Amino acid sequence: MTNPLRKAAKATAYAGGGLLGALALYGLAALTLSRIPVRRRPPDGPEVVECFILSNGVHTDLVVPVRHAQMDWSRLIAYADTPAADPTMDYLGFGWGDKGFYLNTPTWAELQPRVAFEAMFWLSTTAMHATFHHRPPEGPECVRITLTRSEYNRLIRFILASFELDRRGRARHIEGHSYGRYDAFYEAQGTYNLFYTCNSWANAALKAAGQRAALWTPFDQGIFRHYR
Repeated sequence: MTNPLRKAAKATAYAGGGLLGALALYGLAALTLSRIPVRRRPPDGPEVVECFILSNGVHTDLVVPVRHAQMDWSRLIAYADTPAADPTMDYLGFGWGDKGFYLNTPTWAELQPRVAFEAMFWLSTTAMHATFHHRPPEGPECVRITLTRSEYNRLIRFILASFELDRRGRARHIEGHSYGRYDAFYEAQGTYNLFYTCNSWANAALKAAGQRAALWTPFDQGIFRHYR
């Protein structure tokens, strides 16, 4: 092997080794920090608001009542924004994430390297995914939590701050995109990256509401381990 080729081979080996090392370090941090619990704050009143933590196996959504004395989400997220426009749904799930990933990757089979690269390295914008539900059934990927009025108020403020609102204070609907009949997408604030993923957002929302959470997690299981 000539000297230039040998140098190129060494550089490639070093780069590959560095990448594998970075991935291993990231995985170790995710495994370790997700196991460190953030304890729930002592409730400061009666627990009156029923909410849910819901995972589809990858993304974590926070599911709240569509209408409550503290917030009527249908004023922000219209039933008519979804293909079904079904007003019988009583709950609404929120999931924040990378806009390109959300809109262009409904399944893992459709993941494009460019979309993944932009999502990981602060190069894309974000979107909020809103899904109407009937009361979700509890199970391995759906946990029921009850919040006090002040806890729910903090959760409301956290979710609202994640939306990019227009001048009238309305959510900016991204038309023509949905995964099914009961969901819609909206422009969001913030930047998705390796260290602040859709699940990191949900984990941060739980912290804001004073609920159990992981110290940090990029994955849904980092949240759910504290509710099992």
